[in-house]
Amino acid sequence: MTAAGDGIVFQAQGLTKVYGSGQHQVQALRGVDFQAARGEFVVILGPSGSGKSTFLNIAGGLDSPTAGRAWFGDRELTALDEAGLTRYRRDHVGFVFQFYNLVPSLTARENVELVTQIARRPMPVDRALALVDLTDRAHHFPAQLSGGEQQRVAIARAIAKNPEILLCDEPTGALDSATGIRVLEALTQVNRATGAATLVITHNAAIREIADRVVRFADGRIVEEVTNPVRKAPSQVVW
Repeated sequence: MTAAGDGIVFQAQGLTKVYGSGQHQVQALRGVDFQAARGEFVVILGPSGSGKSTFLNIAGGLDSPTAGRAWFGDRELTALDEAGLTRYRRDHVGFVFQFYNLVPSLTARENVELVTQIARRPMPVDRALALVDLTDRAHHFPAQLSGGEQQRVAIARAIAKNPEILLCDEPTGALDSATGIRVLEALTQVNRATGAATLVITHNAAIREIADRVVRFADGRIVEEVTNPVRKAPSQVVW
């Protein structure tokens, strides 16, 4: 197992997750080994039911495995109680989901500012918005923003806490290709600027070309890992 001093931010060994029991038992993960380094951009592919979202939920402290171990740096996540997992999520992990979950009565800036009020070492709100190219939309409400702009606000909100890990579950799933490319540009820009280990789940195999590394799940296992010798820019990806 690689030590935290080698730049490994998150690692897992033998992660297994079983839901239900008896005839209704579903094995979502079957002994997954994984690690992600600081600044790495990882794309996670796989069909529905392959285990990738379950894996992301465990990596983010939203769920616990049935068996196996996981670490954030040298801290064992699988040894933490619920309060410890809450602190881990609050202090170290940024989440971006397919649907933006913005507060409709707050402006873009106020949505981002909400997170900075509870973060241990927040990024200035205006810097977070600038990283996703939304400085000029800071005072607009979600209803005044396009879907892509709302997703970029969600990304700014996720990074405003200065997380070491950024987890994105289908961040372009509700967007057309041109808008999705803008969102991917925001994610790659944020990844470079913050050094957060960035894990992106997607059904869109074309996105694999923008990653440092591509991990493919099937039937609860990692069945393929590929390192890209050259990363493409999002604008070079053909959907």
